[in-house]
Amino acid sequence: MTGTLIAKAKRVAFQGEPGAYANLAAREALAHVEPVPRPTFEDAVEAVKSGDTDLCIIPVENSLHGRIADIHHLLPDAGLYIVGEHFLRIRHQLLGVKGAKLSDIKTVMSQGPALGQCRNIIREMKWRAQNWHDTAGSAHHVAELNDKSVAAIASSLAGDIYGLDVLKANVEDAEHNMTRFLIMAREPDDAIHDGNKVITTFVFRVRNVPAALYKALGGFATNGVNMTKLESYQLGGSFNATQFYADIEGHPEEHLVRLALEELQFFTSKLTVLGIYPAHPFRAQLP
Repeated sequence: MTGTLIAKAKRVAFQGEPGAYANLAAREALAHVEPVPRPTFEDAVEAVKSGDTDLCIIPVENSLHGRIADIHHLLPDAGLYIVGEHFLRIRHQLLGVKGAKLSDIKTVMSQGPALGQCRNIIREMKWRAQNWHDTAGSAHHVAELNDKSVAAIASSLAGDIYGLDVLKANVEDAEHNMTRFLIMAREPDDAIHDGNKVITTFVFRVRNVPAALYKALGGFATNGVNMTKLESYQLGGSFNATQFYADIEGHPEEHLVRLALEELQFFTSKLTVLGIYPAHPFRAQLP
């Protein structure tokens, strides 16, 4: 099920250089849309806000590494809305310059999360890990260095773009390496309540009363609403001001979801719905 905004979109911003995993996610989720690289997550968000692109696609969590982008800080004040999600299977390739062999490698570079997802081979081969701002950017840099002792961990697409060889394929620590991406737009495009599976994402702050969080979340338990994600983070550097980011399964127009949200609001000082969007088919495979 594709929303109207996604169907009409022409350009989508992603963080990184061409060949980044977000570039791959955009190709899979938005095959009809032109992917536009941006240096940072903030730049990708700003591209949508300014009207330069219709959408942006941002990674938010990985099954091995955990939280990726600090999107929880970006989203509430960005003025953007979540209109879709995409799960991408991450297959890391060890990329080297033409003529390099696995035995030549002394240093491997990539973005921090990618290096963290390939700890086993890095430790086994005793390589020096060097953090880079972007997976595809590390491939680009390795190509420019033209040094057989330096390799990059990036996608096969990055290898093709920058003319690198795959020295070893699929070097991630586990086969279940998946990254979840959010697709965002300037305007909401809420999924209709038609019986299809829907995810509702929101942020909230609890009132300053005893056991406020426990009471706020109680409505989801009593009404049988599944909360698939709940994260807290501090606001403005204060240890007293906490905001929570949550995903639930279900549409606010469903009777039980509506009751749970009403109970939540009773114990919150602020509640902002960031998106009501179709659940990605991958969720059906989750245990």
